[in-house]
Parts: sequence; C-alpha cells; structure tokens
Amino acid sequence: MSSIAVVSAGAMGSAIAKRLVHAGCTVYTNLDGRSPAAHQRALEAGMINVPIETLLSKSNWILSIVPPGEAFAFAQKIRTVLSASPLALPRAFVDCNAVNPETVRRIGGLFRGTPVGFIDAGIVGTPPREGWDPTFYACTEPGSEQVLEEFAALSQYGLKISLLKGAGAGIGDASSLKLCESMMKKGSIGLFMTMMLTAHRSSPATADALMKELSISQPALMSRLIQTVPEGIPKAYRFVAEMEGLAEFVGGGEADVFKGFARVFERVTGSLEGDGVDVETLRSGVEKALELQGTSK
Repeated sequence: MSSIAVVSAGAMGSAIAKRLVHAGCTVYTNLDGRSPAAHQRALEAGMINVPIETLLSKSNWILSIVPPGEAFAFAQKIRTVLSASPLALPRAFVDCNAVNPETVRRIGGLFRGTPVGFIDAGIVGTPPREGWDPTFYACTEPGSEQVLEEFAALSQYGLKISLLKGAGAGIGDASSLKLCESMMKKGSIGLFMTMMLTAHRSSPATADALMKELSISQPALMSRLIQTVPEGIPKAYRFVAEMEGLAEFVGGGEADVFKGFARVFERVTGSLEGDGVDVETLRSGVEKALELQGTSK
C-alpha cells in the first residue's frame, strides 16, 4: 500500500485522508501550529502526526491542501527540508490549493531540477463523503507525463483523478480550471452575502422583503443561498486569499469584482472573530429564507 502525506487536516484534507486510510494507505501529516480542531480531525481520519522530516522520508506523495495564502510558504518549507535531507525522497509534491496559475508555476519552480516531481492539482467539489468524491484535475509540465500517470494510479485508493493532457497542457491549467469553477461557486457566496448585508443595512424590513421576493421569483437561487451561506461563514477567512488570487488571474477591470468579494469575506471573518453582528445578520437571513421556503411548499 502507498504512504501519502496530506497537509493539513482541514475539512478537505482530513476527508481525503480518511478516504485513503480506509483504502489501506498510511497517511502522514504535520500539525505544527494547527488548531485543536485540526488535531481532532486528523485523529478521526486516522492520520499520523509526525515531524516534517519524518513525513518526507516516509511518504511517496506529498499532497498540499492548505489555506491558499499559505500554499507558497508551505512549498518553500518542504523544499528547504528536502535540500537538507539525505533521506529517501517522495515521488512528487502535489499542490492541491486554490491559487492562481502564476503562483502554482512559482511553486513548481521550487522543485525544478530536483528528483522530486511536481503536479498541479485542482480539487473541484466538496470534501469526500459516503457516495460522493470530488475530482482531482491534475497536470504537469511537458516531458513529465510519467509522474502524472503514477499519480493517476492513486485512483485505486478511492481518489477520483482526471488528467489534463494534450496540446498546450502544462502547469497552471488545473489551477485555472479550479479558479474558473470557484468564480461561480464561491463568487456566488460572496454575492449572496453582499446582497444580504446591503439589504439589512437599509433596514431589517428590507432584508425580510428581499427573502420573500426571492422565494417567489428565484426559488432555486434561494435554495442555494440557504445551503451555501452557512457553509461559507466559517470558511470566509480562506476565501479572502482565493478571491484575491482570482482577481490576479482575471486581471483588468473585471478583477474588481473579486477584490470586492475578498473584502466581503474579510468583513465576515472580522465579524466572526469580533462582535458577530454581520454574522448574525447572515444567519437571520438564512433562517428567514428557510421559513419562507417551508411555507411555500
């Protein structure tokens, strides 16, 4: 069976690790500086917490699944330890983070000229659960197709992997696909939050009337709001860097849309860590939407 490192033990990383452990893999992680919640998720997933040096010497693959703002620094840390280590080397470093293509190319550049391969992998979908698996879209630089095929073989352990190959394919493509998908998924959460906070700023009555109108004219969108806004509140801190990466990726005047969403997610994060007023506004709006949805059935 394969030995795989998954860093870190967030909702996605721990769920992927659990899938791999159930398939018989040994999954290592490093929880230095991580929260008690991360330690608990790792324990429940069957991950083995070891020092970085041990993790690298024992793992065939390194899956980086960290907050986007930490992706480059984590890769630098791995590269530094690899340079100083005389021990066995992993087959490849796999960046699975929602970062812009330029950042992932910089990360890939850290491993160029080393025995350690590099794979750009974008995870599209929610964390694995019973009956569901997200898709790893994966690519690498031309001439390194062998390591990509070896990565695809991890599908035997429960991962759903789709390779991006063919004319023009290279590092950055998987990250581009992931970001384009995020424009819709996480951008819509930013739009919902902006809409709800702005309506409430006018008055609570305006916010209630907005939910009533959505229940009549946009029931499908309201259902999505009910599902995604509560999920997005605790993840808002992660979405800040992802939206900023989207802004860099899109460029031009259109980038301002995603810069604005980054500020909204910053605001929600600040509320979650502070007075909680904006978070309560969002949660109350969702409760109102649920009430209206129930009465419309």
